[in-house]
Amino acid sequence: MKFYFLIILFVFQCSHLFSQRTTLENKYPDYAFQNYQMSFDRVKNAMAKHEGNIKTMFEEKGLKYPCVNILYRAFKASNEFELWGRNSIADTFVLVKKYKICALSGILGPKRYEGDKQVPEGFYFISDFNPKSNYHLAMLVNYPNYSDLIEGDKNQPGGDIYIHGACMTIGCLPMTDQIIEEIYILSMISRTHGALNIPVHIFPVRYNQKSLDYIGKEYKNEAKKQAFWVNIKRAYDYFEATHKTLPVMYDEKGEYAF
Repeated sequence: MKFYFLIILFVFQCSHLFSQRTTLENKYPDYAFQNYQMSFDRVKNAMAKHEGNIKTMFEEKGLKYPCVNILYRAFKASNEFELWGRNSIADTFVLVKKYKICALSGILGPKRYEGDKQVPEGFYFISDFNPKSNYHLAMLVNYPNYSDLIEGDKNQPGGDIYIHGACMTIGCLPMTDQIIEEIYILSMISRTHGALNIPVHIFPVRYNQKSLDYIGKEYKNEAKKQAFWVNIKRAYDYFEATHKTLPVMYDEKGEYAF
C-alpha cells in the first residue's frame, strides 16, 4: 500500500482545515507583516505606484479586492508567468494577467542538485518576502519540496530559488523591476489578508500538441525526465479542464500523487 505525504501547504488557499488550525494563532489582516514590508522605501514606493492599478486589474475580472486566492503558473519554454485569482475556494480560477519572465538559465527539466543552473519544475508556494533583495524585490519559492528531496541530490539539492527583479538569474524566475514591483505588491497584499502560502506551479511547456511533439523529439532518450513530465501533466490537465487545483501530495518514490 502506498503512503501519501500531504505537503505542509494546502494548494487551496485558506482551506477550511488550515484556517481552523490558525484562527487562534493569526489575525487578518496581518498588519504586523504589512507594516514591516512598508518600512522599506522600495516597497512603499512600489505600493504607491501600483496599488491602484492592481485593484482595478482584479475588479475588472469580477474579483474582490484584496484577493486572497491567487495562483501563479510559469512556463519555462515560453518565458510566461501567469496570475490567476478567484473569490473563494468554491470558485474557479480566472486568468488575471500574463507577465514575461525576462531571462532563464538551464534547460527544460526539473532542478536536481545545487549548481545545475536549473529552474525547478513542479508545485511550490511562496514562503518568504525579501524587501531588501540585491535583485530589487524578491519572493522565495519553497524549493526543494518533498519530491525534490527524494528525486534530487540528497545532500545538496540546492535552494534560494526566488521570483525577483533585476532581470538576471541562475536558476530563478527573474522579472524586470517594474513587473516584480507589481507582482510583489499584489502578493504582499494577498499575504497580509490571509494567503499564507501562495501557490506557484512551474511547467516546462504548455502541454499543447506542438510542445508535446517538441519535448518528445528533443528529449526522447531521457526516460526519467519524460516520466516526470507525464506526472506533472496530470495536474496541468486537471487545471486546464476545471480551472481548479488539486491538493499537492506525494508517494514514497517522490512522485506527485494526483
